Amino acid sequence: MNWNSGAQLIFGFARDEALDLPLLDLVVPPDHRAEQQQRFDETLAGKITTFESVRRRKDASLLYVDVTMQCTRSAQGEPCVVSAEKDVTNIKVMRDAKLMEARFRDLLESTPDGIVMANPTGHIVIANSQAERLFGYAPGELRGVSVDLLLPLRYRHAHVGHRSNYFQQPRTRAMGSGLDLSGLRKDGSEFPIEISLSPLRTEESAFVMSAIRDISERKRFEKALQEKNQELASANQAKDHFLAGMSHELRTPLNAIIGFTGTLLMQLPGPLNKEQERQLRTVQSSGRHLLALINDLLDVSKIAAGKVELAFEAVDCKDVLHEVEATLRPQASDKGLAFELRMPQQSVVLKTDRRALCQIILNLTGNAIKFTESGYVRLTLAAHSPQGKNVVEIRVEDSGVGISPEDMDKLFGAFTRINPARANAPEGTGLGLHLSQKLAELLGGKISAVSQSAIGSSFTLSLPR
Repeated sequence: MNWNSGAQLIFGFARDEALDLPLLDLVVPPDHRAEQQQRFDETLAGKITTFESVRRRKDASLLYVDVTMQCTRSAQGEPCVVSAEKDVTNIKVMRDAKLMEARFRDLLESTPDGIVMANPTGHIVIANSQAERLFGYAPGELRGVSVDLLLPLRYRHAHVGHRSNYFQQPRTRAMGSGLDLSGLRKDGSEFPIEISLSPLRTEESAFVMSAIRDISERKRFEKALQEKNQELASANQAKDHFLAGMSHELRTPLNAIIGFTGTLLMQLPGPLNKEQERQLRTVQSSGRHLLALINDLLDVSKIAAGKVELAFEAVDCKDVLHEVEATLRPQASDKGLAFELRMPQQSVVLKTDRRALCQIILNLTGNAIKFTESGYVRLTLAAHSPQGKNVVEIRVEDSGVGISPEDMDKLFGAFTRINPARANAPEGTGLGLHLSQKLAELLGGKISAVSQSAIGSSFTLSLPR
């Protein structure tokens, strides 16, 4: 193959780079090679062939050429093809621009986004006024320029290849998909953009229509939101450190207050009169209530921070229920409530965290006693296999005040108390059920509830066996 200086100027390949390489491999895009081979065969058959086609430069950019091919003979008498090719990209672009303006100008002006339509060589044939304002160009100034002009320099080299590949396999790309991109205004400033791509084919040529949207405001909002999230994360981390550090500082004096109050109530240092005993019992009750609140807050904080450490082991659920009974039966007896325990004769062993399981049952049973003025509190242990699943259920039932249907959805919310304004309503933190449900989830189970006002409630802890 021979390669003159004109070919070098148009295509960018030096003579020594082009020699001995087939024209098809050198400058013909893959999707035009069948056409090129057909024209080549026609020329070898003795026909002078003239046509318009697309070529690929050394830098992978595309251009339109007018081609005239003629068969001749070499000095050795072998047939060879002389191809004279002229760059007609600008002529083609202006011809396409006139056509597309006539067809689509009114439609493109009605869209809210900037619209740029380019041909396979990457030259803009039409841009609506929204796109011109977006990039800071005067009306008509973008017509005929390379679409790469709208991209920062760091994107252009890669974009040439992407653009060429796109026309070989055109497909619709929705707004917001793909990589984050930046647009380049005429004044050199950059701004973040989103682009959608839509292939468009006419009888004359193929085009790609790009809808371009300025997302500067959204990026600013996202950045502000990210900064706020970082601030919240830092604040949350500081809270966790504070609670972890203060847990000992808060509990130690309270334990001392509760402990010494108990000593005084036992009258070990000396006798008390009725008023002193009443006041000390108020101090003791308030101290216990505050300690429960601190413990619940710390546990909820640990769960939210993912810092709860569970030790799964084989646990006999009957032993746990007996432990709960021993702890809470005196409270039930003080209120005249029957404390019932129903369990199977055989052991019910579960691989779980004993402390968490015990805390859940204590919370549920303590609530049952708290909200029941007469009747009973009942704990039932059972193992079931619903739908082939081996499940252990621990049910806590009472004959207490019950819960109205409209309050059932609020049961497991943090700091939620049902009917706190009710006369003689027991004190509570509103964290017990929330904490119990979170612990149940950590154990792989859940708590469900059924209730009727003035009749009683039933809470069931279900755990996989």
